[in-house]
Amino acid sequence: MNERRARVWEVRRRLTQDGPPRTRPREGDFETVTVPERVCDQLRDLLISEGAQTVVEVGLAYASSALAIGEALITVNPPSPRHVIIDPFQERDWSNAGWDLLCSAGLDSIASLMRASSSIALPQLLAEGLVADAAFVDGSHRFHEVFVDLYFLRKIVRPGGLIVIDDDCTPSVRTAVHYYEQNLGWTEIADTFPSEAAPTAGAGSRGASRTRCKALRLPDPSFEPSFEEFRTF
Repeated sequence: MNERRARVWEVRRRLTQDGPPRTRPREGDFETVTVPERVCDQLRDLLISEGAQTVVEVGLAYASSALAIGEALITVNPPSPRHVIIDPFQERDWSNAGWDLLCSAGLDSIASLMRASSSIALPQLLAEGLVADAAFVDGSHRFHEVFVDLYFLRKIVRPGGLIVIDDDCTPSVRTAVHYYEQNLGWTEIADTFPSEAAPTAGAGSRGASRTRCKALRLPDPSFEPSFEEFRTF
């Protein structure tokens, strides 16, 4: 167990210090795209405190969050840990940099990569009967695609489980999340990511800042609201 964690920690350390083995041809791409180490540590600690055994992740890129999730799973050490990652662009855009890092950390023993869009992969997981304890969402930031991701994840993540949203600071992501808070009883776990702020995206918003990640707990039991009780968001 300690050797496995040490191996993951070493890959995480090298990624933070040296960056990934290859990046897209954009200046500062890794620093712009990746989830910061402090946030990854907070995500890891949250999943450990929840005793998570099965986690779904939307978006892999350079694998900073995936490595933290893998570290959490081997720390919890359940009988059958499972980490399902969805990224249709891992080979085309990221040259498999993230997946190769997971493999170098030995986490391919518990992780699987679905190279399909989340709008296809998530319904497939639902049809297969997957039940997850938590999900981390850092895929498309378009409102309609985030909304669809959350629609299916609320059916995959167990009642009382967690959904963690990256880049909640962006208006498109924040608006999609707000629907589920207003209408489906999702509640924020306050102060889970207290120390990390990120600039908001969008024209004219440079310099503004909001908390980057948001952790939400699903209601237990789950429920379907009446259409007559719709709350605008």
